[in-house]
Amino acid sequence: MASTTLDAGLKPASPSGKTFLGHPRGLATLFMSEMWERFSYYGMRALLVLYMTASVAEGGLGMKAAVAAAVYSVYTAMVYLLALPGGWIADRFLGARKTVALGGAIIMIGHFLLAIPAGVSFFVGLAFIAVGSGLLKANISTMVGHLYDGPNDPRRDGGFTIFYMGINLGAFAAPLVIGTVGQSVNWHLGFALAGIGMALGLGQFLLGSRHLSAKSDVVTSPISASEKSAIFKKAGLWLAAATVFYAVVALTGHFTINWAIWPLSIAGIAIPVFVFAKVKRDKDLDATEQSRMSGYIWFFVAAAVFWMIYDQSGSTLSIFADENTASTLFGIDFPSTWFQSLNPLYIMALAPVFAWMWVALSRKAKNPSTTMKFAFGLLMIGASFLVMMLAMGAASGGTKVTPLWLAMVYLIQTVGELTLSPVGLSVTTKLAPTKYASQMMGVWFLAVTAGDCVAAIFQLVLGDDVVGSTGYFAFQGAMAIVAGVALGLYRKKVVRLMGDVH
Repeated sequence: MASTTLDAGLKPASPSGKTFLGHPRGLATLFMSEMWERFSYYGMRALLVLYMTASVAEGGLGMKAAVAAAVYSVYTAMVYLLALPGGWIADRFLGARKTVALGGAIIMIGHFLLAIPAGVSFFVGLAFIAVGSGLLKANISTMVGHLYDGPNDPRRDGGFTIFYMGINLGAFAAPLVIGTVGQSVNWHLGFALAGIGMALGLGQFLLGSRHLSAKSDVVTSPISASEKSAIFKKAGLWLAAATVFYAVVALTGHFTINWAIWPLSIAGIAIPVFVFAKVKRDKDLDATEQSRMSGYIWFFVAAAVFWMIYDQSGSTLSIFADENTASTLFGIDFPSTWFQSLNPLYIMALAPVFAWMWVALSRKAKNPSTTMKFAFGLLMIGASFLVMMLAMGAASGGTKVTPLWLAMVYLIQTVGELTLSPVGLSVTTKLAPTKYASQMMGVWFLAVTAGDCVAAIFQLVLGDDVVGSTGYFAFQGAMAIVAGVALGLYRKKVVRLMGDVH
């Protein structure tokens, strides 16, 4: 049984004392586990919307593009929403190591369910992957931190850099392998390959777990028997109510996929609102902390707008790649899923450049403020959809446009991501009230949930005639640019709210 508190002599490094590129040996275990998990996730993601929109004769589900895009948006939103209970389960029940192992097993089962050619198993599989990803995503990064001797360990930043390189290596390779097999050979064989990828990651994690820190076994805030009983009762009541409700809807012949998409989309927007309302009403927060939270809301809304557009790379942009983009460049033929490899490729190439640039600008006292970096990120993501508007215009009349259009769009989006996402993680930790320090990273993930749920509602309301049109891209691109300009104009107000945080 894991100890409930950390012993004073508990060592963060792996028990074997072996190293990996000068880092604790456990980093290799987490690096490889996350690489294979991302390989499975991004490979499945590259196929998801294409499979849903492919005709039944082609082996797909024959969904309308707008509905498929909405399903994708809600699915992505749930992955990030479930990171909150994923972290809570590790803190209160299992510890990080067991929670990650459980999450990996659930993800693997989900991918193999997608490999079964049946509509019911497809949606059950998506639910499994979302739940498993929430358990794993919330905790595996925390386990990287456990390998080091506190936040001031000089190897810590380098360790996270290596870890995130594993994420992008898996994300880069997945569309090239799983996407090619799924799109060119058989959809379900592609999904099965994603399951095999997750099985390899889980195996790597279990075999290498002896190299991980003992901190990863600790249940930091174990739940009492009375709390556990109360939670299980409430969860059981909600589950029973949902089961009865959907059974009635199904038995009366009224059930459609919208009965799942709409409630989840509304919940994905309502939960962040509830969380912020709860924090703002908390009497334990002093005036400075309340002011900082007011400033943080600006960043949260900006991030939600950013992710609303950015996460459509696997839905509306994927459909555009398949239907409107030529699959040949410089005499080389390739499946449309390969476009999904561009973003991780750009990140691996540009992330070191941006890291160097921020340091160089800081030395000259010219490093842009957090507010301006967010504003620039919004301008970039908005510009990417305005480029998509032009690309869609060029594709009118059934013309297949050059792949360079999408290459440009993904490049612009990646530049925006590198100015907003890492900075967002940093400002979240800086502005978090002491009482909510551990929970605020989960709140940051809720920005992705909120943005994706707004996208899902747009897609359902607008329908096939509008989703993916020039007007669709123009409206969202313009909205993001207006949000970026507004944030830039009100930056002094936001800075005042942030107090002494810069």
